[in-house]
Amino acid sequence: MKKAFLILEDGTVFTGVSIGAVKEVISEIVFNTSMTGYLEVLTDPSYAGQAVVMTYPLIGNYGICHEDMESARPWPDGYIVRELSRMPSNFRSEDTIQNFLEKNDIPGIAGIDTRALTKILREKGTMNGMITTNEAYNLDELLPKIKAYTPTGVVRRTTCPEKYTLPGSGPRVALLDLGAKRNIANSLNERGCQVTVYPAYTSAAEIIADAPDGIMLSNGPGDPKECAEIIAEIKKLYDTDIPIFAICLGHQLMALATGGNTYKMKYGHRGGNHPVKDLATGRVYISSQNHGYVVDTDSLNADVAVPAFRNVNDGTNEGLSYTGKNIFTVQFHPEACPGPRDSAYLFDRFLKMMEVNQ
Repeated sequence: MKKAFLILEDGTVFTGVSIGAVKEVISEIVFNTSMTGYLEVLTDPSYAGQAVVMTYPLIGNYGICHEDMESARPWPDGYIVRELSRMPSNFRSEDTIQNFLEKNDIPGIAGIDTRALTKILREKGTMNGMITTNEAYNLDELLPKIKAYTPTGVVRRTTCPEKYTLPGSGPRVALLDLGAKRNIANSLNERGCQVTVYPAYTSAAEIIADAPDGIMLSNGPGDPKECAEIIAEIKKLYDTDIPIFAICLGHQLMALATGGNTYKMKYGHRGGNHPVKDLATGRVYISSQNHGYVVDTDSLNADVAVPAFRNVNDGTNEGLSYTGKNIFTVQFHPEACPGPRDSAYLFDRFLKMMEVNQ
């Protein structure tokens, strides 16, 4: 087995074995605390420009089932695990995770102490790192390159190339694909909606001209402030009376479009076990999350939007309700597969908004 190294921008080096493709990559290193759903993590476009550390110690034990993929291909730059199961056991399994990584040209590293690595990222914050199999690496040469890395253009990379429609007999929903997980469109489609998916850089005028009953803004990767063109179009969508529901990056972009601000978190929220509190009812839901940026509630004008959900762990914003508008947005993932599905009712709430509007 080939040796591999993970070199962090602070000079820390972890030594393990190479998994997946044998290539060198520099990326932002983030961790995910999910116990299951590693294929959904790998195929979530929100991970474009990042290498993912799985905190759960054994990954790959139920293999790969292509039906569970959240997009047509995996997106992370690299994959970092404690132990990789090389013999999956599951009647649905169609491939091993090792083959899947190799086929999709994603390098990885196994056999490192992911618990220790996660503690470093929690204490020092998200940092860049390099995965390499070069045993003759020179830290002095590499560290400036590693520190200089910034993920850019990731929304353009992950959005769909052209408009397409999932047929349905119910309300017509325009879904702006900012790097959308498949299950957002599927969750609407399963409820009878006709879903038309638009590339991220579609003009507001084109979407409005198609006269949708509702607009959905999807999740996606990267720094929301990089999406200046998209933010300008979202402001035009806000100015209409069309009901809007937004998730994750879409939630952040709507806040920016209406005068709010966002900031980068120390290490973000990524996993299937994040408690969020509905501020209207006091009820707490367990949610799936994947984000490194958050809306700054101090920047909000109450005449425009008020907080609707809050993270129970750290108090950060998890959702907004827009004053006098049929618009609500959430930071977490109500469509999450494999779950939790506590907040899937938000899709039903969106359907009711569209019915009332009609």
